[in-house]
Amino acid sequence: MSETEPETREDGTPLRRGWTTGACATAATRSALVALLDGKFEDPVTITLPGGQQPAFALAGEHRGQGFAEASIIKDAGDDPDVTHGALITARIEPAAAGSGVTFHAGPGVGTVTKPGLPLAVGEPAINPVPRRMMREVVETIAQAHGIAPDFAVTISVRDGERIAQKTWNPRLGILGGLSILGTTGIVIPYSCSAWIASMHRGIDVSRALGLTHVVGSTGDTSEKAAMARLDLPIEAFLDMGDFVGGLLKYIKAHPVARLTIAGGFAKLSKLAQGAMDLHSARGTVDLDALARILETLGANADLVGHARVANTANEVLQLAEAAKLPLADAVARKARDAAQAVAGPSVRVDVLVVDRAGKIVGESG
Repeated sequence: MSETEPETREDGTPLRRGWTTGACATAATRSALVALLDGKFEDPVTITLPGGQQPAFALAGEHRGQGFAEASIIKDAGDDPDVTHGALITARIEPAAAGSGVTFHAGPGVGTVTKPGLPLAVGEPAINPVPRRMMREVVETIAQAHGIAPDFAVTISVRDGERIAQKTWNPRLGILGGLSILGTTGIVIPYSCSAWIASMHRGIDVSRALGLTHVVGSTGDTSEKAAMARLDLPIEAFLDMGDFVGGLLKYIKAHPVARLTIAGGFAKLSKLAQGAMDLHSARGTVDLDALARILETLGANADLVGHARVANTANEVLQLAEAAKLPLADAVARKARDAAQAVAGPSVRVDVLVVDRAGKIVGESG
């Protein structure tokens, strides 16, 4: 799936795009600064995104006090199932010391970086580089129009951000206290999963910065728990790769660690064994003929091979193999390892764990 093209509905119409937390924070910053300097909030407030688009945002709240102004915007993620959809993002602007320039601060609900490896230094508010640049440009442009220096403190807050952040990668990445203010384009592409993939990459960065030499990519919670029970590794070593094994392998090839374990369900890892790098059910099915051929090499009789070819699911084939005491899951694990190793390159040693629906490890690549 492309990260630039939205998916469509069944009738062919495109899903509605949304706006990142960074775009919302930038719009709130602009409106608050205009109010601080001119006495009136811009509403709606228009900003220019990195790609040149100029969306307008309606304010959800505004407040002026002695020496500060605050503007709030509700994030609209469009048709993307984003956990931050509907979050209230507030920018507070106040004058800062002469010569300080634009400074950024974490208000309630915005996290603080506590581990190395991220594009922000430890101790910095979790406001990513592109949103910082967007907000800085807004402040500098408005300050220049008023003939003053751009010496302002920008504090970003997210209502309920600390609670929402528990549903994100932030706790594992060492971003504590709330959400990150994210976005590179300002636009949320429905179901592009770009934020998920970016978070997985940051997880690898943090692992490397912490000196870890072994990381684990899991397709889901069940396989991750099984891998945790098997491997004595810190929490930072575990990456929720979901279906995006290709995104994990390509990044880890360019940013290697000594060892990578991939843990997942039988059906998903059967697809990896067959060369698929996107394991989502909507992007291809398991080749039952391929599983039947593996069974033949393991000595299965003709009836079992024939049954496998017409099975309803990959897991039915696994059950048939287990009943016949044939190590199909081990064979799939080895083929999945070989496919992954070819992408990861020789600098990374790959191994694979196959986990059944009950959370039991039923196959290993060795």
